Amino acid sequence: MAQGLSDVHVPVLREAVLKGLGLRPGGVYVDATLGLGGHAEAILQAEPPVGRLIGFEWDIDAAAMAAQRLAVFGGRFELVRASYVDLVPELDRLGVAGIDGLVADLGVSSLQLDQADRGFSFRSDQALDMRMDRSGSVTAARLVAELSEEKLADLFYHYGEERQARRIARFLARAREEEPVLTTGRLAAVVAAAVPRKFHPTKTHVATKVFQALRIAVNGELDNVTRLLAAAPTVLLPGARICMITFHSLEDRIVKQAFLQKPPYAAVGRRPVRPTDEEIEDNPRARSAKLRIAARA
Repeated sequence: MAQGLSDVHVPVLREAVLKGLGLRPGGVYVDATLGLGGHAEAILQAEPPVGRLIGFEWDIDAAAMAAQRLAVFGGRFELVRASYVDLVPELDRLGVAGIDGLVADLGVSSLQLDQADRGFSFRSDQALDMRMDRSGSVTAARLVAELSEEKLADLFYHYGEERQARRIARFLARAREEEPVLTTGRLAAVVAAAVPRKFHPTKTHVATKVFQALRIAVNGELDNVTRLLAAAPTVLLPGARICMITFHSLEDRIVKQAFLQKPPYAAVGRRPVRPTDEEIEDNPRARSAKLRIAARA
């Protein structure tokens, strides 16, 4: 199973991350968003070998699959079943005083997108969930049901950068009065009906930004990224590299602003690294990825 997973899961900007981390022989590294283990596997396979890779993952299904994939590396790999917001206390628990590098891929994992019961995608009609940590109590369906029309509009505008936010919120408020909006298919249909046809995008689904906004709100993503960037310098050794992969402007803006603060960070390169045309062709999910790199000043 682990071999098959390696075949189907392609980590975004793999070579750029390896180069950006500037791997140190025998060093200790953290994959803050382990997912299915693609970046972790690449780091552990590098030559000369690093000493240890600690992977953080709060999705129980992804953690189990990554652990199986990376079992071949024995004690060089260690799984932490927690969110990266707990980076410092978890490393302290493991007795790790400093690390030589950290990578975080902030995109939704392929596992979460492909599992029909997770509610991250509108490609099929699924329960409107969107929790990365399924022990959490807040789901997308709950937000859709409980937030006022005004708060829904603010959420879609600020977290999704959706220009039709108020119209969508109005349609959604009416729709839920008739029948609870509990599935991805129904939510997508309401959004499609709300947005005038002339404003439907040509390359993405019209509900993409609404789904993004709900996912960010359910999982506290922007706050979590801010907390990670604030905590990382306390464990990064001098000169250690941090690689952050983002997929939308909200996260990228947070990372960019953090890396411009001197100290604790010193940005490596003025512009983000983007996937090549060849990588996008091989892995379409890499299309919107941006990699920013900084060193611990």
